[in-house]
Amino acid sequence: MSDAMINSEDNLMVITTHARAKTDIRHIHEFLGCHTSERWLNLACEHLPLLLQDHANCEKKAAGTAMNLIFRYEFHRTLQERLAQLVREEMLHYEQVLSLMKERGIDWHYLPAGRYAKGLLKHKRTHEPAAMVDVLIIGAFIEARSCERFGALADVIEDEKLARYYKYLLKSESRHYEDYLMLARSITDDSIDERVAFFRDVERELIQSPDDELRFHSGTPSDTLMANGIPPITTQSKDQPAKVS
Repeated sequence: MSDAMINSEDNLMVITTHARAKTDIRHIHEFLGCHTSERWLNLACEHLPLLLQDHANCEKKAAGTAMNLIFRYEFHRTLQERLAQLVREEMLHYEQVLSLMKERGIDWHYLPAGRYAKGLLKHKRTHEPAAMVDVLIIGAFIEARSCERFGALADVIEDEKLARYYKYLLKSESRHYEDYLMLARSITDDSIDERVAFFRDVERELIQSPDDELRFHSGTPSDTLMANGIPPITTQSKDQPAKVS
């Protein structure tokens, strides 16, 4: 996407060089069952190249998930409209994260997914419209957790440009979680509160329990992970062209 096609408020250079007031995300904290642990934040700050790679993967997967829903549920006009906007925004974010990686000389690597999304999706019901309701609720929790972690990281990382970028993401990510919840409520006459509460408990367990991997949505780093460490993501020297493919 060319710079001319991007609104000035979404231009990466503008985002990362201008101070930005932090979006109020107290409603996100109220929706989620827990806050990110200090242990995860400390480890994440030490491995920002890995986190950026996984962040890029998350943006791409979010766009892909929304596109799949658009094709699967073509009868639902509101879903088509809201998720079309979400796909555009997620792909813009994907391109922006690729640019941030390139700017920092971070090579593109295959990074397998962590346990988080699978841990939520394994509880999805299989009959419709219950399956659709569950997928949308899960999408809400993934977007909400992303928002919470962007906010937490923005307060502690030393990379000022990246911190500004994470603050920029708070507005859209908080809206995405609300869109997913709205869509879940719109496709059923039944209350979704019980399922939201159920997935809140599942999500909290995934975030608070020990995790042997570091990912953007991973749980509390396990003693094994802390003891063994994490192999570094390759970065290039400034006089070498960065590889982004």
